[in-house]
Amino acid sequence: MSTPILQYFTYKHLPYGPMQTASAHCATLAKVIDDLVPDGPEKSAGLRKLLEAKDCFVRAAMPEESDPDSPDNQEHKQDYTTRP
Repeated sequence: MSTPILQYFTYKHLPYGPMQTASAHCATLAKVIDDLVPDGPEKSAGLRKLLEAKDCFVRAAMPEESDPDSPDNQEHKQDYTTRP
């Protein structure tokens, strides 16, 4: 029987590229570990930490957004601190 945490290792919803690739590798490792290691608290902890690591890898692979305070973005910035 599959360990329930494996449901959180999905990756096809991510954009094709580094984010999806990093997530897919973690999903593959999670499945291998699930099949190889007997159930127990250490396996659960390891899969939980792998899930945390996967989330970090995906965030690290996200494309960088431009600085919202840069002069190039000032014309599109709206001030929501004052009322019209």
